[in-house]
Amino acid sequence: MDNMMVKIKETAEFISSKLSIKPEIAIILGSGLGPLVERIEDGKEIEYSDIPNFPLTTVEGHAGKLVSGTLGGKRVLALKGRFHYYEGYDVSQVVFPIRVLKQMGINNIIVTNAAGGINSGFKAGDIMAITDHIGLFAPSALRGRNIQELGPRFPDMTNAYDKGAVALFQKVGTELGIEIKKGIYAYAKGPMYETPAEILALRVMGADAVGMSTVPEVVTAVHSGMKVMGISCITNMAAGILNQPLNHEEVMKTAKDVENNFVSVVLKFVQNWDI
Repeated sequence: MDNMMVKIKETAEFISSKLSIKPEIAIILGSGLGPLVERIEDGKEIEYSDIPNFPLTTVEGHAGKLVSGTLGGKRVLALKGRFHYYEGYDVSQVVFPIRVLKQMGINNIIVTNAAGGINSGFKAGDIMAITDHIGLFAPSALRGRNIQELGPRFPDMTNAYDKGAVALFQKVGTELGIEIKKGIYAYAKGPMYETPAEILALRVMGADAVGMSTVPEVVTAVHSGMKVMGISCITNMAAGILNQPLNHEEVMKTAKDVENNFVSVVLKFVQNWDI
């Protein structure tokens, strides 16, 4: 058996053996968005450091633990902290948890992130449902020999983000009185913020928001046949949009400010998601 498959199965078996539930939905929580796990009922935590073959997160705002339990009546497994290419990991390590989630039998995933707003109609604190992405600058998560057991050599990315899920997310936002933006997310390798010229180029390409994660994970999830819902929390406006410098502290502060809205809309979405 391929060494990667050995690791994936070993890790999946380890996590499954520690859980008292069989999760239906996985949730990856971006910078500062971890408080959603506080709403998980009967939560059980597993530290990343205790999981065989798992990388360790090194970024502030990413706690580095799995939390399983019930959210909105659904069985969930939340990843409180993700891995980024800019941390020095190979892209295969960045997306390793997605492979493990699929191996565990999870077919539905919510991927969240903190992002910079490019669309001038956005403001810090907005929540955006991702309808598509620009990942031309992302290191390919599928580079190398394809393992047919994981998915096809050339996966179609036409409908990477489930249209029904996006429509439902907007609907529950309206019911809660929370405006949900829709838009295209662009990937940048980081860890430096983008230059104003790069943001201008991304705007011309059609991007509404930009961040340093999500795309490799979504590509891997689609390759694996998972249903994907992507959510961006617009924590700052991108370089050159406003006349002010960018910093991670602003990202964390805005994530904290929008926490209640984010938690409310995701909770109601999960309650109503037909999986």
